[in-house]
Amino acid sequence: MELDLDLQVATAAPDLPTQPDFERWAVAALEGRRERATLTIRIVDVTEGQALNLYYRGQEHPTNVLSFPFEAPPGLPGEEADDLLGDLVICAAVVSREAQEQGKPAPAHWAHLVVHGVLHLLGEDHLNDPEAEQMEGLETDILGRLGFPPPYAETPVTP
Repeated sequence: MELDLDLQVATAAPDLPTQPDFERWAVAALEGRRERATLTIRIVDVTEGQALNLYYRGQEHPTNVLSFPFEAPPGLPGEEADDLLGDLVICAAVVSREAQEQGKPAPAHWAHLVVHGVLHLLGEDHLNDPEAEQMEGLETDILGRLGFPPPYAETPVTP
């Protein structure tokens, strides 16, 4: 699996994962599904995360991850767009807060959101129970292969 990852860091948040971390997590989600992919991951602050969530989803708060699948413009030959997967926007402050609230190690939560976002870019969704069950199973399997615990397991919340 060959990945061309454009990592954009638009926040001063501390303790962000490294480019190799993001690459490893994205490749794990793509393994067996794509031979090559071009992906952008943009790490944002609360202001940008909230603005994007409001504009694209009509929600007035930042969310953890937004997925924007690539849509080829008219006239672009298919073979030129075949490897273009899309963009993920991840709000660092939301990831940090959620990891703490859920009692999860931050790297495990970051990995989960990258895997979750990549699966969305590949067409997976969780709009109904069967879809959610399918997607959660894929996420659990991928994260397990990466050495992380199941992302949907009940975990104690630490103060």
